[in-house]
Amino acid sequence: MAGELQGMTVAILATDGVERVELEQPRGALYGAGAKSELISIHPGEIQARQFDLVSAGTFAVDRQIGDVTVDEYDALLLPGGTVNPDSLRISSAAVDFVRQFAGTGRPIASICHGPWTLVEAGAVQGCRLTSWPSLRTDITNAGGEWVDEEVVVDDWLTTSRSPADLPAFCATMVDQFARARRSGVR
Repeated sequence: MAGELQGMTVAILATDGVERVELEQPRGALYGAGAKSELISIHPGEIQARQFDLVSAGTFAVDRQIGDVTVDEYDALLLPGGTVNPDSLRISSAAVDFVRQFAGTGRPIASICHGPWTLVEAGAVQGCRLTSWPSLRTDITNAGGEWVDEEVVVDDWLTTSRSPADLPAFCATMVDQFARARRSGVR
């Protein structure tokens, strides 16, 4: 339903190496549902996008740097994948702190492919049931999460998917979960 996220502001945390389609399609779904989004990164300017991790796929303009934002400014969080993107985010203390704080609010988070690596680093998957790109299975399990191989998984505040192939289900479920959180007064 168009407008179901009207008035919501969603943080999209990403950096160089983000899988273009995993940022672009969910951002479009958010926009289509009426949400405003801000691309937050660990550096100013633009971030380099990739296709299949290997092919250059243009850039995205950064709206704000991670050091200039607070969790309280956002109603929801999107963590797209690509291998390099979350691998870089998880070594940024500011990015990890932001994700840790956000997860502590109970506000909804959606993450796809390698995106959950930042959640693992933030200590936010313990006791959660989630999915990701298959290579993160051991990391998620070692961090206390329950990894499953499903198209899209919802566990309370967390929505996850495995890969770009899952984007249609991921986008629809993300919008639904963000709207549900809003209706229940999470924010």
